[in-house]
Amino acid sequence: MSQQDPSKNPHLLTDWKPENPGFWENKGKHIARRNLWISVACLLLAFCVWMLFSAVAVNLNKVGFNFTTDQLFLLTALPSLSGAILRVPYSFMVPIFGGRYWTVISTVILIIPCVWLGIAIQNTATPYEVFIIIALLCGFAGANFASSMGNISFFYPKARQGSALGINGGLGNLGVSVMQMVAPVVIFLPMFAFLGVHGVPQDDGSTLSLTNAAWIWAPLLLLATIAAWFGMNDIASSKASVAEQLPVLGRLHMWILALLYLATFGSFIGFSAGFAMLSKTQFPDVNILKLAFFGPFIGAIARSFGGFISDKLGGVKVTLVNFVFMALFSALLFMTLPGGNSPGNFTFFYLVFMGLFLTAGLGSGSTFQMIAIIFRQITITRVKQRGGSDEQAQQEAVTDTAAALGFISAIGAVGGFFIPKAFGTSLAMTGSPVGAMKVFLVFYIVCVLVTWFVYGRRKAPKA
Repeated sequence: MSQQDPSKNPHLLTDWKPENPGFWENKGKHIARRNLWISVACLLLAFCVWMLFSAVAVNLNKVGFNFTTDQLFLLTALPSLSGAILRVPYSFMVPIFGGRYWTVISTVILIIPCVWLGIAIQNTATPYEVFIIIALLCGFAGANFASSMGNISFFYPKARQGSALGINGGLGNLGVSVMQMVAPVVIFLPMFAFLGVHGVPQDDGSTLSLTNAAWIWAPLLLLATIAAWFGMNDIASSKASVAEQLPVLGRLHMWILALLYLATFGSFIGFSAGFAMLSKTQFPDVNILKLAFFGPFIGAIARSFGGFISDKLGGVKVTLVNFVFMALFSALLFMTLPGGNSPGNFTFFYLVFMGLFLTAGLGSGSTFQMIAIIFRQITITRVKQRGGSDEQAQQEAVTDTAAALGFISAIGAVGGFFIPKAFGTSLAMTGSPVGAMKVFLVFYIVCVLVTWFVYGRRKAPKA
């Protein structure tokens, strides 16, 4: 494979043709896989940082702080809000800077909120406003998803888009579960005692070192940054200006697909952020931190599977059936909650929520596969209709698809703010999360109808 002046930049790929079968089999797939797996590692750690407050907020009052339930829900929601906003500029960055450079930059800066949070936790006089700032900084981690998915889309041919994006997104999403598995363990270990970090004694005789939950990610982020610097590539043909990427905002399909992705990925990240706090309010006798990791784990694995089966069966079919089940699980959830004379049923509540995590993950994979296929199909058709060549059509399709993936991922991340905030508001106003769940149920039903009428009919764009 030719490279332009490799002595200056041996990581720059100047002749990248993944749709060419011979090129793909001989050289392309090996380079793509290496970039994919390093991307997965960086994205997984980014999700760990993004969802830090879902584990930390539950324990803040145990180490001497005195925040209200609504304040704690807000801390779990804010990283998703800033992450959603930042995904818009992040979606432009790979075509401007290159995937390798941007992965390095966007990974190493995540060390800042981790270190700062670990310091802030050690002083109970730290104002609530400081935690708000740190929570917003954690949102930079969530923004990495937009640039990461856009970058990986450049490396893979159309036929493998669903699987590649499913692996990158699904195993990246696994960071939520990894963080929620690791944090409850490390907070009871004297990991950073040599740095003067001492835990807070608890009623059960244990010692809680909440700083560990934040600081443990810093050295791992540094290692991932080094791996990205030495192991990833930039693709010369992926370069595009902001002006070349903006036209996707004027396309109706981008907004429709964004709505569907908001319902799937937005649910996954929103439930991941708010599930532990919600469980604590409804079933205070249950130690939910020992169980919270399993939902995001199921959803992350399901996302990879969702992309794979969508490549086989079609993204529209998988998404449509998936929304039906999301609506069903949402309806069942009402039967599990405490209310009236009923204490609720935690086991049933937990199992139904695992179903929601499963379907949210599957749908995230299938809707992303729809985006990749539909945007390529529409762009190629449009370019050829105006007399463009096959090469022009493929180039514009790659640029449009990457930009659409970034923009849509930004909109989807809003669910990470809306869901925990809706739970907190519903609890503050009525003492129950039922009001919030009614809104979610209606939304999922709307998505069933939209998927069918826009993409499920015979003449609709197929994915």
